[in-house]
Amino acid sequence: MGICLVLLGYFVGAVFFPPDGGVAGIFIALGAWFFMSLISYFTGDSIILATSNAQEVSHDVHPQLFNIVEEMKIAANLPVMPKVYVIDEAAPNAFATGTRPEKSAVAVTAGLLSRLNRDELQGVIAHEMSHIANRDVLFMTFAGILLGSIVLISEVFLRSMWFSSRSSKRYRAGKKVAGGQAQLIITAVAIALAILAPIVTRLLYFAISRKREYLADASAVRLTRYPQGLASALEKISAVKLDLPSANKVTAPMYIINPLKKKGARLLNLTSTHPPIYERIGILRSMIYRANFLDYQKAYSRVKGESSVIIPASGLRQTEVIPVRKASMEKGVGETGKKKGVRELVDLMRAVNKYAFLICACGLKIKVPPDFKKSKISCPRCGREVEVPLAELAALTAAAGAVTAGKDEKKDEQISARSQQVYMRKGKGWESFSCSCGRLLQISPAFRGSHIVCSTCGRRTVIKS
Repeated sequence: MGICLVLLGYFVGAVFFPPDGGVAGIFIALGAWFFMSLISYFTGDSIILATSNAQEVSHDVHPQLFNIVEEMKIAANLPVMPKVYVIDEAAPNAFATGTRPEKSAVAVTAGLLSRLNRDELQGVIAHEMSHIANRDVLFMTFAGILLGSIVLISEVFLRSMWFSSRSSKRYRAGKKVAGGQAQLIITAVAIALAILAPIVTRLLYFAISRKREYLADASAVRLTRYPQGLASALEKISAVKLDLPSANKVTAPMYIINPLKKKGARLLNLTSTHPPIYERIGILRSMIYRANFLDYQKAYSRVKGESSVIIPASGLRQTEVIPVRKASMEKGVGETGKKKGVRELVDLMRAVNKYAFLICACGLKIKVPPDFKKSKISCPRCGREVEVPLAELAALTAAAGAVTAGKDEKKDEQISARSQQVYMRKGKGWESFSCSCGRLLQISPAFRGSHIVCSTCGRRTVIKS
């Protein structure tokens, strides 16, 4: 791809600045690539997350997801815990971003969390964490910018050839300086490169992307020691026909399954950024006994019927035996009925959008939007007045400030008594309650812990059933 960029820059420069403009064209092409690479390196992550409508979430929204990310961070030997984002979409999918492990993030859709069990979710997270550990994001970012630079230079050159009268005068002047026939040959080569270079580099980019997906699958199997989990997750994700509106041509290659490609195609598409899904599943399903890189390479060769090597030599030299483990006995949020799964998906989307979940005494779950300002809300089933934690906490925090200012010990004791350190769960669904510092805390259906630590004040609240 770099050779294509240099050749294109040389011949376009020779056409625009005859007779010795080839070297200048090379510097201009490399300068454009370098400038675009700098922008992508420092701001690309935030741009991708913003365009994908990803919202950063806390441990309280989905504790199981955070636990799995932390497990895979340790297994992959990453120095820093990636940030966790949720995309408010029903279509199941996920991607990772971050040009370096110290500044990385994992984004999953709400639909993915509502459909997968723990082993399947672990396989998906391991795949995305493998992209971070293998530096695929950095590698594909620079390759994508290289492709974009070639396309940009080609478009500018071809458009100027067709629509600029100044260009034709420049070409005629070039013929007088450098010789008409030689300049015609250079112009013809430049036009051919401007047409062919984007096509060739696109095919190279797609081939690189497909190979990195295979490598991420192999690394995920090695991290989880359970290839059936990732295989089952890919089957569930590919079976869903929902669109992912937040995805586009730029972000689509980052997802675990291409959200823009029609599912079910059994012919290898050279213009696809992802390998055929049936091949990926077939490779994973054939790994029964061991889960190291060499076994993935053997499974790949069996399924594909070819001897091409997709695992780097350093990985194939790792001959340690990694036995496949048994399925986890811990259930996930996705292991529910269809009706309950839809309800959990809606609740998760609302939690991501900072809704509060209140439980009335009659058992009805009330969803309160984040812009609700009243201190109480009426239950639509029984008519009881239910206190809203955010409004109650605001008053409590203000009272605490007044007590501190006036040093009123009696009121201080009353507020401390109201600020409970133990919370009794009312059911198994979403629940909201208030920390004494004023922060709203929420418990999801997947919560299995014994306590919650407030990210604002560090106070621990013991959760009892």
